[in-house]
Parts: sequence; C-alpha cells; structure tokens
Amino acid sequence: MKLFKNKFKNSKNDKVFGKIKSETFLFSWISEYFLKAHKSESSHVLSDEVCDDLDFDELFMFLDRTNSKIGQQYLYHHLRTCNGNTITKEEEYLIRRINEDEQLRSFLEKQLSKLDQKEAFYIAKLFQDKPIEAPKWYRLLPFLSALSFVAIISLLFSTIMVYVVPVLVIINMGLHYRNKNHLAHYISSIPELVKLQAVAKKLNGHDCDFFTDEKLDKSISAIDKVKKHFYLFQMENKVQGDMTTASWGILELIKIMFVIEPILFFKALKRIKRNQKHINILFNAIGRLDMLCSISSLRTGIGNYCFPDFSNSERGIKADGIYHPLIENCVINDIDTAGKSILLTGSNMSGKTTFIRTIAINTITSMALNTSFAEAFQMPKVRLMSAIRISDDLMNEKSYYFEEVSTIKEMITCSESRNCHLFLLDEIFKGTNTIERISAGKAVLSYLAKHNNLVFVSTHDIELADLLKEEYDLYHFSEIISNNEVDFDYKLKEGKLKTRNAIRILDINGYPKTIIEEAEKTAGRLDLENSTAKMPPQ
Repeated sequence: MKLFKNKFKNSKNDKVFGKIKSETFLFSWISEYFLKAHKSESSHVLSDEVCDDLDFDELFMFLDRTNSKIGQQYLYHHLRTCNGNTITKEEEYLIRRINEDEQLRSFLEKQLSKLDQKEAFYIAKLFQDKPIEAPKWYRLLPFLSALSFVAIISLLFSTIMVYVVPVLVIINMGLHYRNKNHLAHYISSIPELVKLQAVAKKLNGHDCDFFTDEKLDKSISAIDKVKKHFYLFQMENKVQGDMTTASWGILELIKIMFVIEPILFFKALKRIKRNQKHINILFNAIGRLDMLCSISSLRTGIGNYCFPDFSNSERGIKADGIYHPLIENCVINDIDTAGKSILLTGSNMSGKTTFIRTIAINTITSMALNTSFAEAFQMPKVRLMSAIRISDDLMNEKSYYFEEVSTIKEMITCSESRNCHLFLLDEIFKGTNTIERISAGKAVLSYLAKHNNLVFVSTHDIELADLLKEEYDLYHFSEIISNNEVDFDYKLKEGKLKTRNAIRILDINGYPKTIIEEAEKTAGRLDLENSTAKMPPQ
C-alpha cells in the first residue's frame, strides 16, 4: 500500500481550520475512486506522467484540508480531472460563508468528520464494483434453515435427531464460513454507507444551500428505506469491534445453525445493486461539500491567493507575483506570454524547471479549485501535458531517448486537435547528440507552438534560443558569482542567458587548474569556430 507522511509544517490539531494535516496519506485508497470512475464527462484527465513530473502526491498533501475520507477521494478525483466540473458562483458563496461563519464551519466539520475512519474509503466500492452474484447453492439456504429449525425442535421428541443435527451443523458451517470470504469486504463498507446517509440527511435538513443536486432528497429517502436490511453488517461490525464479549460466540452459533448470514447477505447485495446510483449521488454530494470546506480552509491557510481570470483565452498566460506553493518563502515572479510560447535558458539549479512546475501547478489549482497562488493570474482553459522527469524503461528495454521520443510524439498528435494545450518540456531531446538535439528540438518546438497551443520549455542550448527567437519569447534565470560563492536569486529575466559560468563554478569547487585551463581554451576555440561559421562569405 502506498503510504505518504506529510512533510509540511503541521498543526498539533489536525482539525484546526486552515492548517495542514499531519496524518498518513493512504494514496492507494485515496486514488481508487479516481482510477475506477468513468471519465467520459471530463474534458481532460491528468496522466500519471504529468502527476509524476509535478510531484502530484506532494501537492495533494498540501492542498487537502478535507474532513472525511470521502472528501479526500473526491478532491483527488477532481484535481486529476481538472478541466471538468469547475467551482460555481453559488459554491464560491458557500466557501465564503464557511470562512466567515465559525458556527457553520464547526457544524460541517463535526458532521463530515463522522466519515473520517479508514473504512469510509470502501463506500465507493459499493457503487463502482460489480456486486457479487448469488451462487447456485443460495436457493437451498431457506430449506436448510427451516430444516435445521425443525431438527432442533424435534430433538425434544426423537433421539434420531441427535444424529441428524450434527450433520446439518457441519453443512451449514461450511456454507457459513465460505460466505465469510465475501462478507469481509462489506462488513466495513455498509455501516459506513448507513453513516453517509445519516450525515447527508442531517446536513440537507440543516441548510438547503449545502447541496445543488435536486436528486439528493430522493437518494436519501431511497437509502433510508433499505438500510434496515443492512442491520446484519452493522451488528457484525460492532461485535468485531469488541471480540471479548460473550455474545459473539452465541451470535455466531445461531447464525451457523440457521445459515442466517448468507441468506441476509445476498438479499442485502440485491438492494445495494438496485441503489448504486443513489449511493453514488450521496457520495458525490458529501465529497463535493467537503471539498468546498477544504478550499475555504486552504485559502485561509495560505493567505496570498487570487481568483483566476479565464475571460481572455487568446491572451495566453499572464501572472503577477506567481509562486510555487510547496516552496517555503518562494521567490515570486511575473510573466506575460501575450499569447506566445516561452523558452527558458539558465544554468542548473537556477530555477528553470521549478518555474515551469509553478505554472503547471497554478494551472491545475486554477481550473479545479478556482484558486491561484499569485497576486493575479490570467490563463485559458488548457489541457496539460509534460515531459520533465523521463527515465529509461529498462523492463521494456527502452532508452531514455526513445521514452522521450514517445512522449513528445503524443504531444505532437494532441497539438493538432482543436483543444488548447499547455506543453511543458525540460531539456528537450537531451538523450542525443548536440547537433541533432538542436535541429530536432527546433523543429518540434516550432510545430508544438502552432494551433493556439502554449509551450514552456527549458534548455541549455543557447543556439536553440537563437533559432526560436521569432516564435518564442525568451526568458532566463541566472546565478551571481562573488567571493568564490554561487548565489541564485531565482528571478525571471527577459531575454536569453548571455553569461556562462559553468567552468567558473568548477574552479570555485576546487577542480585542478589544468582542467580549468584546458576547458577555457577549448571553449574559446569553439566560440571562434562558431563565430567564423556564422560570418557571411566575402
């Protein structure tokens, strides 16, 4: 199971509004609802590759301020389908109410926290998984139950039944414990479903503005009518929570004798199957409400945020004071693409890749949560694709270069559609030689920037910046070397990088003088050859 411990600064009390959680994140369960959900209604889904490039799990741990496991699953799904069901004006009003009304906020937190046990993760399985079908021997169960009852009563009148009853007990015990394997999954999920219905009913009765789905009332009533048939699961869950009670043994014996558990189990499954759409509606309603509470808490916690502006899609991306939310005391930057793509130059660790991730993260949170980590942020609705953290696929015998070729080929195909894309690339084609890297890189980047797409790409190749200066706006990050120390200001600057400090940094770090001298001579000779090659013929 994939476990993550939140490494951010935590509050001692997880439920303090605006604070980051300090719990362990069970991503195998958090992501399961997203992985099984139908995504046909989503105009864009973040791929696993994009999530890996952007450290999505770390981002989620920072953004997640939900009170319930259902809220966690819903928020994760919503972020991964970030161009889908955006925040409405009515929901923004509710977010503001939650922020301003402490009494309302406490009420919501108290109710939603009832679904904060790990078992609440299983609720989604009730409507996403196909219910178990009753086996052929299920039809014999009522007969065996009645026969067992008659046999036990007959013990008072006939000694023959002393031999019959043990046989029936053995048969019934086999069926009982065979069914236990199926029952284990539902022992946890169905009691949580009953709890979900009670929470939805309580919240809906308290304030009709909490929910916008007109079908919610019908779904609450539907589950209310059938929850009495789930009593077996509630009782089983309660008894398992206290294994020392003597009642457990007596209850288990009665269930075995009359095969009560399998009979009620498959009847309950039929009712679950008939009400899957109602369970789904309740799940989404509570999950979305908890997500709105989370957004309110997030905005309170970060303080510095703005609402994104999607009104002028042809303008591209314009950001004032944009920052990366996961970096403490992050340096802010401004950028205005004016509809053009961006090429970044700069040395290692100067901030190029971090800035690209900053743009991507703000794109996701802006579209999904209507929240931007900036003073002002304007952008079009886009589909996000990236090629930042590519590695060799040794299992399939693919080199780094072939992995990158495959990823960028997918970008090229998507760029030809009518949808606006934001393509993020870090050091394009760095798995091949210099001449072919620059040549192929120029051709691909020119192609990707067409069709109303935006590209953010970083490179060490100054030649690539010269070749693309008409199609791309050039920016750079640079370091400052003074007193044999290297400092980075992480400020975005216009134009391409004009200084070269790589050899100087080697010198500062104590490389032998002979290496430094030879490197400088070689660099000088290459510069001379390049400048000569660029001179026009006489």
